[in-house]
Amino acid sequence: MVERMKHQGDNKAVFRAEGVTRVYRTGVVEVHALRGVDLALYEHEMVVLLGASGSGKSTLLNILGGLDQPTDGKVFFRDRELTRVSDAKLTAFRRDHVGFVFQFYNLVPSLTARENVALVTEIAKNPMTPEEALDRVGLKPRMNHFPAELSGGEQQRVAIARAIAKRPEVLLCDEPTGALDSKTGVQVLEALYEVNRDLGTATVLITHNAGIQKIAHRVVVLADGKVTRDEVNSERVLPSEVSW
Repeated sequence: MVERMKHQGDNKAVFRAEGVTRVYRTGVVEVHALRGVDLALYEHEMVVLLGASGSGKSTLLNILGGLDQPTDGKVFFRDRELTRVSDAKLTAFRRDHVGFVFQFYNLVPSLTARENVALVTEIAKNPMTPEEALDRVGLKPRMNHFPAELSGGEQQRVAIARAIAKRPEVLLCDEPTGALDSKTGVQVLEALYEVNRDLGTATVLITHNAGIQKIAHRVVVLADGKVTRDEVNSERVLPSEVSW
């Protein structure tokens, strides 16, 4: 089982979760967010995580990204175990290997698009220039605009540019189109699709929109903290073909 999870064809596993459980305790109340999840994410692939609210999608994403730790089980980044390491090592792992994109853009209002991306490029080891990152998401002409001068879709694409500027090995996206209408949502999906295709960045995308699953290489469905479906898409569609 473990050896099979380490490879998929010629691609090696970037992440492996083995028996991952997460229990949140408030007083005498226990909430089981994840219940023994086994999952692997491979190089170059795009995976869509589907599931109702409370199914454990965001908890799993946060654990893979080193923002949270499991109550039980193990998580590996390549062959390096992430569970129960120090906060300093998790911070270094996130800085060096992972890009995050959230539903809300978290841009600094007083900085231009270019300056928001530069916040990352100034501390990364081998970054793109802010101009290159913004060009990849189609926003180089808007790089000197402030967030208030950009649409919601443009702000989210700035957030994607910021996430990919450090050349992460994996991109973790939690409802990146959740606050957008269909037209701007498709533009954001196109940016993520092209980053995965052109840079080979392994990408995990959480969504409530079942139509989005068709752009992925693989679809994983969670319910009540467990993986209930994990299957490869036989045919993918372009973001522009997604029904909203």
